[in-house]
Amino acid sequence: VQLVESGGGLVQPGGFLRLFCTALGIVFGTHNLAWFRQAPGREREFVAAASPSSYLTDYADSVKGRFTISRNNGKETGYLQMNNLKSEDPAVYFCTAHPSYPNVKSGSGGYWGQGTQVTVSS
Repeated sequence: VQLVESGGGLVQPGGFLRLFCTALGIVFGTHNLAWFRQAPGREREFVAAASPSSYLTDYADSVKGRFTISRNNGKETGYLQMNNLKSEDPAVYFCTAHPSYPNVKSGSGGYWGQGTQVTVSS
């Protein structure tokens, strides 16, 4: 089982990025999806989550209105659209998948990717 993140990079403040999370070896459509991030010297923090059908979605207050989580189960891929990036957004972004929605939101267990770096700088 493998989750592979991509799409990170360097962007100016106010810019945008789209992150990808590709799942290999699991039935992606039966798993809840979440994104977390971790900046240097800080604990990992929840960013966004979506249930298999995207009926349920949740966002951290710090990204509401700027980030959008989505998924294409047929392509075994999840997405995080990040708009209006700010100086507090740089971090390594991780995706995680879990059969349980509460667990995927808390980051407890499940499958994790290796992360993709997002840098915001002018």
